[in-house]
Amino acid sequence: MQGPVPDDQYFMSEALAEARKGLEEGGVPIGSVLVIDGQIVGRGHNRRVQEGSAILHGEMDAFRNAGRLPASAYSRATLYSTLSPCDMCTGATLLFKIPRVVFAENRTFVGGEDYLRARGVEVVNLDLPEAVELMNDFIARCPHIWNEDIAV
Repeated sequence: MQGPVPDDQYFMSEALAEARKGLEEGGVPIGSVLVIDGQIVGRGHNRRVQEGSAILHGEMDAFRNAGRLPASAYSRATLYSTLSPCDMCTGATLLFKIPRVVFAENRTFVGGEDYLRARGVEVVNLDLPEAVELMNDFIARCPHIWNEDIAV
């Protein structure tokens, strides 16, 4: 697989729904879904604020909610995130040997994309204006929360 595929828009809409849920809860609007064989097996959103966690990014929440999976399952997975994955989430993706990562945007933050590519992961940026607007609005309203974590 190279580049976007038809299901990417659907699964990203699910990740965006998670991001909006996180925002409604008072958190950072970043959402994620983990998809294996065309099925969402884990979904989550950034819960750093809600749970007082330093590590509960959207991708990490999706991994946690997917539960224990065999390595063979991860090898067929695609990770969807509304934002380019940070170094921590990039590392987890590589640890689990997930072969494909799709994100909604990287205008507000550029994560470990080059490292993922260098390690053989297919990286797809959908560059969705809706996701850029969601993050820009949050950063403008809550710079103190944004700057606690990956932005500084």
